[in-house]
Amino acid sequence: MRKFFRRYSPSHETLQKNWMLRPMAHLLARPGVMRFNRRSVALAVGIGLFFGFMFPVAQIPFAALAALFLRANLPVAVLSTFVTNPFTFPPIYYLAYRTGMLVTGAVAPVVAHEEIRDALGAQAETVARWLPTLWEWMSGVGRPLVIGLMIFAVVGAVLGYFCVDLAWRWTIVRRLRRRIAARG
Repeated sequence: MRKFFRRYSPSHETLQKNWMLRPMAHLLARPGVMRFNRRSVALAVGIGLFFGFMFPVAQIPFAALAALFLRANLPVAVLSTFVTNPFTFPPIYYLAYRTGMLVTGAVAPVVAHEEIRDALGAQAETVARWLPTLWEWMSGVGRPLVIGLMIFAVVGAVLGYFCVDLAWRWTIVRRLRRRIAARG
């Protein structure tokens, strides 16, 4: 994995030569931003998972900025945001909504899906009829969804950080034990 990232990650010189990145060259030269070590990678995974779960749009810029300022590995932070993608988005958001409903004790929105379908079917008649119905349904979904996404973001970031940190440590200990066994 380390070789993969080193091979495909651009060097500091390449980043500083790029005219678009020149204004941020001083941030990109900070320790840990492009290094592949335990601390920066674990922190990057935590950052990426947090922003991947928390924001439905602009996840990558937020994760990149946080990685730059917290000196986490930039490519790993960006790649970790892809925990939510077009394939995982529906189940994650549904589970976040259900989690939010469980935590808040909320009940399902009052507006039935049939009402929305009927109101949308009457779209040809008037937009003024179905827009309030849709807004009422979305406002009922919004609070549990946001709370569920916040829970997923925080728990995912913490678990991601500690899982990567423990896996990294375990790999180092395993390598060390193999070396000691090979000598003895």
